[in-house]
Order: sequence, then structure tokens, then C-alpha cells
Amino acid sequence: MVELAGRDRDAPVALADIAGRQQLSLCYLEQLFGSLRRAGLVSSVRGPAGGYRLARGAAQISIAAVIGAVEEPIRATRCHAGEGGCLRGAAGARQVCATHDLWAELSRQIGFFLAAISLADVVAGQVKGRAMPLAALFAESAA
Repeated sequence: MVELAGRDRDAPVALADIAGRQQLSLCYLEQLFGSLRRAGLVSSVRGPAGGYRLARGAAQISIAAVIGAVEEPIRATRCHAGEGGCLRGAAGARQVCATHDLWAELSRQIGFFLAAISLADVVAGQVKGRAMPLAALFAESAA
């Protein structure tokens, strides 16, 4: 997606070109771009000069949206909402581990961070320094 964001938005890019530049499997990219297309993040152009392009501006596409579109969960724990817990207890009953809330909250923080970063931010090199301590967030909201 960053490859697409860094190019002319109107010019489609062939997946073979992206695969070569990023040293990725073309088959793998085809699977990913099918999901990205279904999510409305890219559009495809058929024909000899075809390929993919962003469906909207790079500033309007968050990294979290890209990850969500390819169905990669953003979580730092092995269980999530809807499951009974991380561990199996007696008789197979599910139990939540002692550090579950810690990892679940970390997963939420990662999600918030990635939702605040756009493809345009990545292309422009405006990601470094974006993480901040919670105290700084509270100071900003109080001001």
C-alpha cells in the first residue's frame, strides 16, 4: 500500500512490479490485494497497462484500516473478545491468565496508534516521534 501511496494516484501499478520491488511473492500479493479491493481501499484497472491504485487519498487511509482489511488481528494476547480465556483449567474450562488485561490493553494501544497513522504519513516519513507517553496525552487534553 505504501508503494501505491508513493506513486501517482491515477497510474495503476502492476502487482508484479510491487512484488519485485518489495521482494514478496506475487501469489501472496494477489491474495492481499483481493482483500484490499473488497474493503474499498484499492481499485483495479484491467488491461495491459492495468494494475491497482488507491481508491482514495493516502491521507484518508489509516494503517489500521489496511491491517484490518487483510484480516490481520492487532493483538498481543492469544485470546480475544468472544473467547472464554487464554488458559484451559480443570475439565477444559477456559480461564483468563493473570496478564491478560495487560496484553489486551497493549493491543488496544497499538490499534489506536495505527489508526492515527495514514499511508501519507508513512510516505512522508512522519511516523517517528508519534508515540507518546500517556501523561503527555492527558496534558494535551487538559490544555
